[in-house]
Amino acid sequence: MSIVVTGATGQLGRHVIEALLERNVPAQDIVAAGRSVDKLADFAEQGVQVRRMDYGDAASVAAALRSARRVLLVSGSEVGQRVEQHRTVIEAAKAEGVELLAYTSIANADTTGMLLAAEHKETEAILRGSGVPFVLLRNGWYLENYTGQLPGTLAQGGLAGAAGSGRVSGAARADYAHAAAAVLVADGQAGKVYELGGDEAFTMADLAAEITAATGKEIGYNNLPAEDYAGLLAGAGVPAAFAEILADSDLGIARGDLLVSTGDLRKLIGRPTTSLAEAVRSAAAAV
Repeated sequence: MSIVVTGATGQLGRHVIEALLERNVPAQDIVAAGRSVDKLADFAEQGVQVRRMDYGDAASVAAALRSARRVLLVSGSEVGQRVEQHRTVIEAAKAEGVELLAYTSIANADTTGMLLAAEHKETEAILRGSGVPFVLLRNGWYLENYTGQLPGTLAQGGLAGAAGSGRVSGAARADYAHAAAAVLVADGQAGKVYELGGDEAFTMADLAAEITAATGKEIGYNNLPAEDYAGLLAGAGVPAAFAEILADSDLGIARGDLLVSTGDLRKLIGRPTTSLAEAVRSAAAAV
């Protein structure tokens, strides 16, 4: 079995390859595909095949997918360009005759009104019309979206956002990676849709409380109108267009768009998902 993981130089892609190796998939049956093969040298040393692949370069995509039986299409990071990038991978997978393509979409992609979901919806539509056997991994929010900002949060002395009292079903990036690995090695996955999220949903106030408990520094949550939050992000150096997307995502959280109650993630990985408390404690210890 040849399993190609795209976007392998990214954090999720790396976790997926590690998870496949943990599942005793032979290293020579795994292809780590990414823009910079130098960043994949550690996998090459373990016997993993390493191939250069740029979503914007159709020839490199076709070469990376050569002889693939199963493919994980990790969604691109370049908002506004992702639909055509994903189409390139899907067309290459079809030409190669892959037996399964797994795509990392977004939680509740078919019902959410979040701006960030638009390209995921379009990609899902392309998949449905492609004739390629596919499975949708609708990933919820990463806990790292918040824990990665911990130094800044502590420096500012508080959290700001526009999510109100909305709850989000966050999980660790590694949890989602292990779920992807489980699907890639399993039979009978074509046509399935997994809504993936953490076992315990939390609010931004809950997040602030966990940071307070883990660090001993009193952290509160300041809820702002979305336009004010977008302005705050832009003032901190986030590009204006992306700041608006992030603020809109908070509004999605307020509506419940990132609330997942299926238990799919826990079932796929065979254990409880990483808790918010665990993630915050780990991040605090590293600060």
